[in-house]
Amino acid sequence: MQTDIDPRDLIGHKAVDRNGDKIGTVDEVYLDDATGRPEWAAVRTGIFGRDAFVPLTTSEFSGDELRVPYDKSLVKDSPDFGVGQHLSPAQELQLYRYYG
Repeated sequence: MQTDIDPRDLIGHKAVDRNGDKIGTVDEVYLDDATGRPEWAAVRTGIFGRDAFVPLTTSEFSGDELRVPYDKSLVKDSPDFGVGQHLSPAQELQLYRYYG
């Protein structure tokens, strides 16, 4: 992801999969504890959906969209940790393993 993007600018923007299909809307951005760089985005999927975490290091913010290099179904089936809380190292490891 571009390093000159303020992570707060991502919130409220549409997230799309590698085919351009809408996944949802960026709800929150999580920073790396050591570097302070944006590491994960929580994407709200659907009206009554949940937040799915996507890695920002492999994603691109272009125009007004966050493009993630995964299929929509993979993102929607990602581990669910809820939002508004700190991701533990174990949860991050689980997400990294999930996304390969």
